[in-house]
Amino acid sequence: MIAKIVYVLCALTSVACAALLVRGYVKSRVKLLLWSSLCFVGLALNNVMLVVDRVLFPSEDLSVVRAIPGAAGLLILLFGLIWDSE
Repeated sequence: MIAKIVYVLCALTSVACAALLVRGYVKSRVKLLLWSSLCFVGLALNNVMLVVDRVLFPSEDLSVVRAIPGAAGLLILLFGLIWDSE
């Protein structure tokens, strides 16, 4: 029961962080905020899919599917850091 609450709270926190980063990018147009916000959107999707995997469908193993948005977010951040490293 406690684990399910922790999963939901982590998902809500990551969604809030992603929203704040997107809002910061929209206001300031700083490239680092763009890459960071895209990364956190991927990590937030990863956490939301973790809730779906562990809470809604505990008998199914969606670990490979839920890892894709997190890995994509990290790759986007890595690409952005390399691309803007002038």
